[in-house]
Amino acid sequence: MRSLTKLTGSQRQALELAGVSRSTWHYRQNPRERVQDPLRQSERAYQCRISTADRDRISGCIMEGWAGQVSVDHSFAVAWDAGVMLASRRTWWRIATEIEDQMLRPTIPTKAENKRRPREKPVVKATGPGQVCSWDITDLYSPWRGKAFKADSVLDIYSREMVAWRVEEREADHLAVEMFEAAIDRHGAPQIVHADSGPAMRSNLLRDALTTHGVELSHNRPYVSNDNPFSESGFRTMKYRPGYPRVFTEVETARAYLADYVPWYNTKHKHSGIALFSPSQVHNGTWKDVWKTRDHALQDYYGKHPERFRQRPTTPAPAGHVGINLPNLPDTKTTKQPTKRLHTA
Repeated sequence: MRSLTKLTGSQRQALELAGVSRSTWHYRQNPRERVQDPLRQSERAYQCRISTADRDRISGCIMEGWAGQVSVDHSFAVAWDAGVMLASRRTWWRIATEIEDQMLRPTIPTKAENKRRPREKPVVKATGPGQVCSWDITDLYSPWRGKAFKADSVLDIYSREMVAWRVEEREADHLAVEMFEAAIDRHGAPQIVHADSGPAMRSNLLRDALTTHGVELSHNRPYVSNDNPFSESGFRTMKYRPGYPRVFTEVETARAYLADYVPWYNTKHKHSGIALFSPSQVHNGTWKDVWKTRDHALQDYYGKHPERFRQRPTTPAPAGHVGINLPNLPDTKTTKQPTKRLHTA
C-alpha cells in the first residue's frame, strides 16, 4: 500500500485502486482491543434505546387499539393526547411489526367495495354463418379535439363477414336499430347478437327491435377486454391497414372510406382466423372450391419435394365452430375436405 501511495501521491487514491475502505485500512493499522464476550449491536444498552418496560407498555397500547379496530397511529395519538410520550411514532410502528400475534391487526380497505353482483360470463357459439353476430362502435378521429365520428360494425363471427355498417356523427340507439333492420332484411335474423355494454347496445329501443325478430341479446362484462374479440379484431384490421387515413375531416370522408374498405374486407381480405380465406367465401361456402385448388397444389408440391416435409401436409380449413369464452374442448377444426386425393405419393 505504501508503494501504491507513493506512486499515486495520495493514500485515498491508493485505497480506491486497491478496493479497500479507509476505515478498514485504519483498523488494520490500529486494531481494536479484543473483548472477551462482545455484545451485538442490537443488545447494547445505549442511552437512546427505550427500556423493555416502555416497549411492553407500547405493545399493550397497540394491542388494545387493534382490539378496538384502530391503527397504530390512532393509539400513538391517544397516548400523546393523554400527555404520554414513550417513543417516536416510527418506533411505535417498528414495535408493531415485531408483535407476534398479528391476527388482531385491523385490515383497512384500500378501495371502495364493489357491491354490484358479478356479471355472468357470456358464452356464445356458432357452427355456421348467420347464427351469431357481434357488433361494436369505434371512434374515427377528426382534426378537432374531442370530436370523433362513430363507426358501427356488425360481424358474423363464424365467417367474419361484415354484414352491416354505418358512420355517423354521434352514437344513437335509433341509428343502430335502422342498421340492424337493414341487415336483417338482407341476411335474415341471427340467433344471437353479442355486444359490449355501451348505452346504445343496452338501449331498450334496440332490445325491443331485435327481440321482435326472435334475436337473443348477449353482452360482455365490464372492463373485460376479451369478451368481444371479433369486433375488436375487425376494427384493428381496418385501422392498421396500410393507407388508413387516421384522421377524417368530415363524416362524408369517413363514409367514403368505409364504403371502399368493407367490400375489400369481405371479398379480398385473406383472413388469418379462417385459414386465409375471405369472409365472403366462408359465408357463402365457396371456400370449399378454393380449398380443392389449394389442396391440389399442396399435394402436388409434396409429391415433387417429399424431403421437405416430415409427414404428408394437410390443407387448413375454417374451424367447425367458433365462439366467445368457449370451454377448452378438443379441437374440432377441419383440416381437410372428405374428398378423394388427386395425387398420391
